[in-house]
Amino acid sequence: MTIFCSHCHRPLQAETSCLPRRGKQAPSASRPFRSTKSASKARRDQINVELQALRSLLPISAQEKERLSYLHTMALVCLRLRGAQLFPPGLAPPAGPALGTELLSLLPGFLLVLSADSKLVYISENVAQVLGLSVVELLAQGDRVFDILEGQTAEDVHKKLLLAQEEPGREVTFVSEMRTSKAFRLQHGGNRVVAVCGRFVALRWPPSPSTTAFLALCTPVVQSPTDGEAGSQDDVFQSMHILDMTFIDVTESVTYHLGYHREELVGQSWYSLLHPEDADLAAAQHRAVGESLEAGPAAGAAVLRVLRKDRAWTWLRVWARRDGGCITCTCRCLREEEAAHLRARQPRAAAP
Repeated sequence: MTIFCSHCHRPLQAETSCLPRRGKQAPSASRPFRSTKSASKARRDQINVELQALRSLLPISAQEKERLSYLHTMALVCLRLRGAQLFPPGLAPPAGPALGTELLSLLPGFLLVLSADSKLVYISENVAQVLGLSVVELLAQGDRVFDILEGQTAEDVHKKLLLAQEEPGREVTFVSEMRTSKAFRLQHGGNRVVAVCGRFVALRWPPSPSTTAFLALCTPVVQSPTDGEAGSQDDVFQSMHILDMTFIDVTESVTYHLGYHREELVGQSWYSLLHPEDADLAAAQHRAVGESLEAGPAAGAAVLRVLRKDRAWTWLRVWARRDGGCITCTCRCLREEEAAHLRARQPRAAAP
């Protein structure tokens, strides 16, 4: 009995077949060529060459380039491309690399530029002083501002940015925890709380999403009067009181913050300046510091509203400590958003 091939209809011999042998099948349209090990290596080598070329173009030191991983290289390249789109060569960026180290060191925080879709465009180099992370390390978290924020604040931040985008030129402020290095968290017991204050600015006319940027200054919310930034802040003043909180002295800078001259406050009670709704909280702080007689100097912090000379209320964060027969208060002025953030985490005062 003769058996015919189903493909070519020729008679088949016992030892032969017109079908391709296993492992040597002819390629078909439905089965593309498979990648070989040598082809994969060639592609990887090509990618490495391209990444090395991109890395060589980055305006950083050779030592920093050597430490860049592929992820960090691509993150920096994308940041530079977004910056070039917003700030073409003919337009000098208002917050670009032209800012020297000396000038950046004078700022109370770091500079941040975002695109209209909330992507990072520029972060000033002094971010490491605030967050303990370099620009490269921060970019490894992601390319959007929400990627560097901690906690459940992304929705609130998104609303603030939308509000600012709808009204270009309007200043908005939001307070959030930002990611920090492990060493920073171990030293300070957590991430850094930062107040971001900025506005959307049209860089070219006519304005469009591709020519609009959010320019902001990010300042740390000081957690204690001994923080490194506290001593150089212009928004801090000190006062001294006898144990019943009557003023006996106050620094001259109080005039700038509250409008009073030193002579107007000496002899007055601290309680005469407090908002009625904050009196219980201030009294609880007063008792805690006053009862520290046996334990020596103690410190407590409270967020309070005090009356300015122009009859407006201003927010202060007050650190109080017992110093012998006196109480010393270090007061820092707060934005309303900072005060709301800190009050939400402040223990409620017990009823007097």
